[in-house]
Amino acid sequence: MRLDIEHVTHYAFTEPQRRLVQLLRATPSSFAAQHVVDWHIDVDCDARIRPGRDGYGNHYTMLYVDGPVEAIELTVSGEVLTDNRHGMIEDANEPLPPPVFLRSTGLSQADDAIRSFARDVENAESDPLKRMHLLMERLLNEIRFEPTLDAVERDAATAFAANRGVCQDHAHIFCAAARAIGTPARYISGHLFRRDGATEQEASHAWAEAWLEDLGWVGFDPANGISPDDAYVRIACGLDYREAAPVAGRRLGGGDERMRVDVRVTEAHMQHQQ
Repeated sequence: MRLDIEHVTHYAFTEPQRRLVQLLRATPSSFAAQHVVDWHIDVDCDARIRPGRDGYGNHYTMLYVDGPVEAIELTVSGEVLTDNRHGMIEDANEPLPPPVFLRSTGLSQADDAIRSFARDVENAESDPLKRMHLLMERLLNEIRFEPTLDAVERDAATAFAANRGVCQDHAHIFCAAARAIGTPARYISGHLFRRDGATEQEASHAWAEAWLEDLGWVGFDPANGISPDDAYVRIACGLDYREAAPVAGRRLGGGDERMRVDVRVTEAHMQHQQ
């Protein structure tokens, strides 16, 4: 599938800012399941841009903007060719060994309830791949998906107790439960093409990957109950949301900040020359 992606972040400040520093994890990498055809980042003001890769192998872009700044718009867009590999991550840049992803964080820490839930899954299925699919399926049934919730930085235990959450909550709980039974797992941020025809979205998507000895990294999306297919564009990985968030930053200046995110994922239409 050829997918066009546009991710626009609008910032507005009640007082002019002296300086802005933004970290963007918004550029995908090419690997067996996806090939980046074209990608660029645009800023609607003068900015210094410095690209690089972090310790997880993610592409990042640092933006430095000198003020006074009252508003700024960041537009990330491009085209990606995707292939359905049933969630398997092959030929990707992997600088870290899988055991690193057994570590917990504040957002992905398992409590007693999650550990008990994970043990039930472990006892119900001995095959590693089927076990992760069962974990995903039970999370889909256990945690009601409510995409309108504003809770991207809620911890796994709180979301699990509430029995509802956004896709970030599902990914955090999956990571916490998998790690609790000894399976390395990592948080993934990216984009999802909606097959129901809804092209306008208010945020990027999130899912998880688990390390399976005979297969390597395999993706699982507990919010939708499937392994990622050609409708998914993988952007960044980390131990939790904070380490893979599309945008993070600091500002120098008073007042309040308002942010709006607009995401559009559509199927690209190839032009054929006569």
